[in-house]
Amino acid sequence: MQKKACFLVCYFILLNIYCQKNPTTKKVTSSFTMHEITISDDYAWLENTSSDDVSNWVAEQNAYSRKHLDDVVKATNFLFKIKDYRSLSTNSLPVKKGRYFYINFRLDKNKPSVLHYQKNLNEMPLELVNPYKIYKDENVLLNGYYPSKNSKYLAYKISPDGSDRHEIRFVDIISQNPLDDVLKDIKFSNVSWKGDQGIFYKKNSNQNFFAKDSTYQLYYHTLRDIQEKDKLIFDTTKEESNFNFFVSENKLFIEETNKEETAKNYYYVNLEDEEFTLTKFIDNASSDFTILKYKNNKVYFTDNKYDWGDIRFFDLNNKNEKVSVIPQIYSHLLIDSYFLENYIVCKYRNLGRNYITIYNYDGSFVRKFEAPMEMDFSFRFYDNKTNELYVTFYSYTISYLNYKLNITTGDTNIYYDAFIRPKPTLFPFDYFEIKTINYRSRDNKDVPITIVHKKGIELNGNNPTLLEAYGGFGVINNPKYDVGLLHFLEKGGIYAFAQIRGGGEKGRKWHRDGKGVNKPNTFNDFIDAAEFLISEKYTCPNKLAISGASHGGLVVGAALTMRPDLFKVVIPIAGRLDLSTLDKYTTGIHHFDEYGNPNNKNEFELLMSYSPYEKIKEVVNYPTCLIITSENDDRVPPFQSYKFAAKLQNREAQKNPIYLLINDKAGHYGKVSNYKNYVEKEAEFYSFIWEHLNE
Repeated sequence: MQKKACFLVCYFILLNIYCQKNPTTKKVTSSFTMHEITISDDYAWLENTSSDDVSNWVAEQNAYSRKHLDDVVKATNFLFKIKDYRSLSTNSLPVKKGRYFYINFRLDKNKPSVLHYQKNLNEMPLELVNPYKIYKDENVLLNGYYPSKNSKYLAYKISPDGSDRHEIRFVDIISQNPLDDVLKDIKFSNVSWKGDQGIFYKKNSNQNFFAKDSTYQLYYHTLRDIQEKDKLIFDTTKEESNFNFFVSENKLFIEETNKEETAKNYYYVNLEDEEFTLTKFIDNASSDFTILKYKNNKVYFTDNKYDWGDIRFFDLNNKNEKVSVIPQIYSHLLIDSYFLENYIVCKYRNLGRNYITIYNYDGSFVRKFEAPMEMDFSFRFYDNKTNELYVTFYSYTISYLNYKLNITTGDTNIYYDAFIRPKPTLFPFDYFEIKTINYRSRDNKDVPITIVHKKGIELNGNNPTLLEAYGGFGVINNPKYDVGLLHFLEKGGIYAFAQIRGGGEKGRKWHRDGKGVNKPNTFNDFIDAAEFLISEKYTCPNKLAISGASHGGLVVGAALTMRPDLFKVVIPIAGRLDLSTLDKYTTGIHHFDEYGNPNNKNEFELLMSYSPYEKIKEVVNYPTCLIITSENDDRVPPFQSYKFAAKLQNREAQKNPIYLLINDKAGHYGKVSNYKNYVEKEAEFYSFIWEHLNE
C-alpha cells in the first residue's frame, strides 16, 4: 500500500512538471552601445529592485518555484535523512583565539547559533554573543569575532539582513556584558586591535545598495567613543584602489592593490604613533605579492616567482635582501601556512592527498603528518605546553575527527572531551570511494577531477551524477562534509568536482591560465569534464546535473548556453550571469583582472563571447534549471539571476521548466542563518536534482 501511495505521489509530481508552464515576463526593450557594439536588453527593468513591478514579479516567481520545490521535497526522503545524519554527525573542535576557546552552539533550531567561550576545553561553555537577542530576527548572521590583545574584549561582526554590509559590536568577555559601541557600514573588512584600546576597520560609503562598491576608507575606533569621532587612517576614494590590513607586533600593515589589479603598495604604521603616520615600504610590487607574517622585524612573503608556493623573508629595513625559508616543492601545492611561536606549519596537497609539514624558522624540517583516507583538515589551535597541534580531519563522507598531533614525538591521538563525544561513523570508512584523477582537456592539459561514489557501483552510463566546479580567482577548493550529498551518494548518485583552470588547485599558473583573456579555458575545462564523465560511463546527458555558486554560477551558466545538450539539470547559485554590466554594480569593478575590463574594446568583446545572459538563443530548449539568488546579495546582485531566468523562460522554444528561487532576508551565501533554513535549503537542492534526474 505504501509503495502504491509513493508511486501516485511521484506520478502526480511528474504530471505537474510537464503540465506547468514557465512564467512569462513583460518585455521593455532597451539598449546601450559600447565600443560600437549595441546590446539589446528586454529585461533591464528588473534591475530596479525597489519598484513594485519587480517586487510583484519576484513574488510570482517564488510562488511558482516554491510549489514545485515543496512537491519534490515531499516525494523524497532527503529532508528526513539530512536531519537524521546531522544529529548523528560529530562536531569539530573549538577555535582558540588569544586566551580562550570559542565555539558556536544552536540553542534553538529556528534561531541563529550562539557564540560561547571556554577558558579550558573541559569547562562549561559560557554564552557570549546571541544574535537573536540583539535583533529578534531569525535571519541575523554572526560573521566573525576578534578578541583584543589581552582577551579583555571581543569585537564581532554581525549582518542584520544577510548582506555584505555589517555592523561591529563589542562585548566584555569576562563579564559577558555588551558595550554600547555600534559601528555601521562595515564591508569586506576584518578587525584588528590596537591592544585593548580600539580597532581598525574598513568603512563603506555606498548610498545605493547595489551601486558599484565604494569601500575605500580605513578608520580607527577608540572603545566607548561614538563612530562619528573615529579617525580616518587611509583613504583610496580618489584612486578607487582596494586594500587590506592587519596588525602584528605593534605595527599596522596596509596592502593596497591598484584599480587595475596589476600592482600593490605596502605601508606600515607604528602604533605608538598617535597620529598613525604611514610609511610606504614596498612600492609597485606584483599583484601576486602577499605578506604572510611579520615577526621579529622580518617580513615573510610569497609571490608569483614559484607557481606551487614558497616562503621567503626580508628585513623590514632592507627589502632587497630576500632569503628563502621554505622552497617550492614542485607539484606539491602549498595551500596554507601558520606561524607559531617556534614553528612554521604548512599545509600541502599532492595528487589529491593532504599533509602537514612542520619547519623551524630557519627552514629546517621538523615533522610530517599525513591526512588519512583522502581527508582534508583544518588547524584549530596549538598547545605550547605539550607541543601539540589540534587538528580536525573530515571529508565529503566522513564527519569531523579531532586529533592531537605531537610535534615532539610524532604521536597522533584522537581527542574527545565532555562536550565533544565519540560517535560511530554513519558508514564504514570504505563504504564510499573518493579518488582524484586527471582527464585531458581539449587543448591537451591534465585537469584534476575528484569523483565520489559508493564502492562497487556499476559504471553503466546511467548513474545520477552531480558535477560542480568553481574555477576562479585562484581559489583552492577543499572538500566539505555535506549530509545532503551523503544521502545522494547513498542512493546511488555520483559526485564530481572538476578542478578547472582559473582556480588555484595546480598553483598560480593554473589560475593565470583561466583568467582574463584565458577565461574561456575555464568553461572549456568544465564542459570537457562533463564529456569525460559521459565517455567513461559514469553517467549520460540525461542523468547529469551541474551546479556552482558565485564564480561557479558563471561557470555553469556559460556551460548551459554553450552545450545545453550535455545536461539534464542546471543549478547556478548567486552567479554573475550578465557580464555586460560588470563595471556598473557592486564588486565588479574589483574583478577586471579576473574577467576583463569592459572599458577595453577587445576585453569587452571577450566578455560578450561567454556572458551567459547574452548567449541565450531563441531557438534552444535549454535543460531544466533552478536558478538561486538572494534579495540582499550585494556582492553579485540578484537581478543578474532575475534577468537570466526571465530570458530563459520567455521564449517559445523553452519547454523544460525554468525555476527561480529568491531567498528573502539573505545575502551572497543564501539562507543559512539557522538550522531550519539550512536543512530546508539542502533538502530542496538535492530533492530537485534527484527528482529531475530520475524522471
